[in-house]
Amino acid sequence: MTTRDIEISVIVPVVEHPGSLIELYHEYSAPLQQAGRTFEFIFAAYPRLEHLTGPLRALIARHAPIRLIEFGQGVSETAVLKVAAANSRGRIVLTLPPYRQVEPAALLALVNRVEQGADLAVARRYPRRDSLINRLQSRVLHLLLGKLAAGRLHDVACAVRAMRPKVIEETRVYGDFVRFLPLLALREGFVVDEVASAVHPAAMRGRMYGPGVYLRRVIDVLGLLFLLRFTDKPLRFFGLIGIVLASIGSFICLALLIERQVIHHGIAERPILLLGVLVLTLGVQAIALGLIGEMIVHLHAARRSLYRLRGESVREAQESLERLVRGARGPLAGGDRRASGVRDRRRVPRGPATDFPDALRPTA
Repeated sequence: MTTRDIEISVIVPVVEHPGSLIELYHEYSAPLQQAGRTFEFIFAAYPRLEHLTGPLRALIARHAPIRLIEFGQGVSETAVLKVAAANSRGRIVLTLPPYRQVEPAALLALVNRVEQGADLAVARRYPRRDSLINRLQSRVLHLLLGKLAAGRLHDVACAVRAMRPKVIEETRVYGDFVRFLPLLALREGFVVDEVASAVHPAAMRGRMYGPGVYLRRVIDVLGLLFLLRFTDKPLRFFGLIGIVLASIGSFICLALLIERQVIHHGIAERPILLLGVLVLTLGVQAIALGLIGEMIVHLHAARRSLYRLRGESVREAQESLERLVRGARGPLAGGDRRASGVRDRRRVPRGPATDFPDALRPTA
């Protein structure tokens, strides 16, 4: 099987303690084999979980379509996914968690949706028959996300997704924001669809985490809110906070001034005076921070692409751009440019990395 023959690359980031990876492979590869699809499984594991990927080597020795990526140090889940996707060979990338969330038959439905035109297809666990704890956690998450999902996504927490490789390559995602990849892809202009998928029987039991995990999730949601809503207009975020704080501080200071001038009460030793000045100062600083953010956005606006074109619009835009470039070059095009000694400063885009860093030890 050559690289071009592979249709689907299934990426499994092994970043937490899963069940048997061999059972996971056999269960989720079965529908792909029955449908006659060509595929590969890529297991990317943390060094502390290397013992879990060891049994897969026996399958690799029997020429199973499995590849291993073992990291030399702990990295974020986003980095795991990006490295695995950069070294995948399929025309469609399908991500799976190292545990079971949906029935294996859902994989083909997700792949079919991408082949029908979607850039990213997300499995929606529906109807939800799993634990009440799991459903409650999902409900709270979507309440925090609010209008960010725009009513189009109902199960952002599900990690079973099929996508075109360009979604991972072109979506700006880092840290632990990979769990919000559908929302970030929507912001980048990709077509994101949900596919109803049956809940796997192994996912019926409740999954609880420590308090620190839930605290980090809340912080991630706040960071996501800022990135999706205020990246291009930071003054609206910091300015709103600054105006509220400055108004409170000004009201306190004004009340104390009236009390001092009208009632003649001393205010020098009253703590509320310090509180009013502190809140007023924080408000002014927040507004100043928003102004600095606006300056940074303005300076980098020309180098940012804030839109994505589809279908015939792409061809028309490219033709318009070529006409503008030819008109701007004038007589300095082709040989005249070289004869005049003018250097061609066109930027050559970088492609995805194909070499593993020294810290990675790939096994094919």
